[in-house]
Amino acid sequence: MWNLLATRRFGPLFVTQFLGAFNDNLFRTALVFIVAYDVAAADPEKAAMLASTAAGLFILPFVLFSGLAGSAADRRDKAAIARAVKLLEIGFMALGWAALAIGSLELALAVVFLMGCHSTLFGPVKYAILPQHLRDEELIAGTGLVEAATFVSILLGQVAGGLLATQAVGPIACALSGIGWLAARAIPPAPPEQPGQRLDWNPLSTSRAALATAFGNRRLLVATLAISWFWALGAIYTSQFVPMAKNVMGGDEAVSTLFLAAFSIGIAVGSVAVGRWLKGRISTRLCAAAGLVMALAGGDLWFSVPAVGSTPKDLALFFELAASWRVLADLLLLALAGGVFSVPLYAVLQTAGPAQNRASAIAANNIINSLFQVSAVLAAGAAVGAGLGVVPVLALSGLTVLLLLPALQGLDRQA
Repeated sequence: MWNLLATRRFGPLFVTQFLGAFNDNLFRTALVFIVAYDVAAADPEKAAMLASTAAGLFILPFVLFSGLAGSAADRRDKAAIARAVKLLEIGFMALGWAALAIGSLELALAVVFLMGCHSTLFGPVKYAILPQHLRDEELIAGTGLVEAATFVSILLGQVAGGLLATQAVGPIACALSGIGWLAARAIPPAPPEQPGQRLDWNPLSTSRAALATAFGNRRLLVATLAISWFWALGAIYTSQFVPMAKNVMGGDEAVSTLFLAAFSIGIAVGSVAVGRWLKGRISTRLCAAAGLVMALAGGDLWFSVPAVGSTPKDLALFFELAASWRVLADLLLLALAGGVFSVPLYAVLQTAGPAQNRASAIAANNIINSLFQVSAVLAAGAAVGAGLGVVPVLALSGLTVLLLLPALQGLDRQA
């Protein structure tokens, strides 16, 4: 598995997507900290509103332009698209540097939207290109490494965005985007599977066509809904880590960061491990069991979190409590099962439909994925606001996987 990183057919793509995801989260997190501790330091409600606005601006391009991105990746050389997208990222990060330097919140928010466009355009490429460059027995391993890198880069970007001085964020982001472009230049050509297809520039019609591709194939549909559920659950958990750590467990910022790290690293480990467990076979036979483990681990949080107590505690005091280790184990187990759950489903997206529509299937997943995440976070926030409580919301959210289990159990039989 790890030897793939040293190959030209995978290594440059891995570096390109890792640095892109890192930059996205570095800039967005730095902006959130600037808003919370400077722009709206005396107005928590304004800070929360601006943070939500930034999150919404980043997700919006996935809904608007994923269909177009998928259509382009199916009709043009994917490596050429990757290089073009990375050039755009250099320009976007230069704008972000300027926004932070002059203190323009409006320009910074515009850059967040542009980075969402960057990720939207690159999203179908990074998964659809793998079957062209990897052998069938390598696909699960390659997909797992991409998934693991995505979550690790999100974690590191968020940590760096909170720790780095504001004046350092811009130049670092520009430098990394330049390195990402150099890496993209080394990605081998990946021409369209069916050359000569006309590119439709209409975002509405391309989105409609992408969704028709996914919803017209039962295996693609089940994989899309299951992956979108997984990302929605992840969005709920990561959005509630701070309220759970601070308000329910009395933890400080370090405890919140620990939860995010455990969640991200757990998913990364599961994403890599599933390739070994499946021995390279594209199979979803572990998905239902992994979903059940996620539900059980999330349910156990209902009992383990209250046992920690709400007295104020830093990281050292947190680790002194036996109940804290149970909470951490629940999060790690849930996340590890999440990696095992999601990677085979991405392999289904890459292989279940016609090769010439592979990127469009990924694009359809990105559209549904974004809608699921936004809806889930809003619903979870409303439930917490209505008095249900953070921990019950997390536990009940995890139990919703039970609705997917019958379809997941039959997914392998439909191959």
